[in-house]
Amino acid sequence: MVATAQYVPELKVLYREKVKPQLREEFSYESLMEIPRLEKIVLGMGVGDVIVNKKYLESAISELSLIAGQRAVRTKARKSISNFKLRAGMEIGAKVTLRGDRMYDFLYRLVNIALPRVKDFRGVNPNAFDGHGNYSLGITEQIIFPEIDYDKIERVTGLNIVVVTTAKTDQEAKSLLEKLGMPFRK
Repeated sequence: MVATAQYVPELKVLYREKVKPQLREEFSYESLMEIPRLEKIVLGMGVGDVIVNKKYLESAISELSLIAGQRAVRTKARKSISNFKLRAGMEIGAKVTLRGDRMYDFLYRLVNIALPRVKDFRGVNPNAFDGHGNYSLGITEQIIFPEIDYDKIERVTGLNIVVVTTAKTDQEAKSLLEKLGMPFRK
């Protein structure tokens, strides 16, 4: 029986071989398990206009699925808001949670392909950490991803990206993301 080569994402190899030893040296961790790592990446797209046109939600789900490489799930409103004609339980968005190899592949594509395609890009906000080592990023146009065909989109919408890490502080998480290639603004 011939063993076939197993695919390992480029960013995962970089993390194991270079980033992990650098982080251990920088923060002088005792145990290997203390070293911060990526836990998951959550992509979310809110479609407020779904109240007017139901097709927007279907297009958002298909676009998010294309970007992530994984089926998106519908999200429902938790509370009713009368000013927006919104009722609790209405489907108003979509989200995808990426883990493992797909997470590393997505982060690689985000950093090296999608973010450089943003108009007047000067780096991402270095202050968008939540205090627990997680980073949030908002993208105003989904068309920066090469998987989206500009001619087939209903309308240009934004999406939220949350990178969840096991880091205990924002400083550790920022160091991890910098070493993985995240282009922070100076």
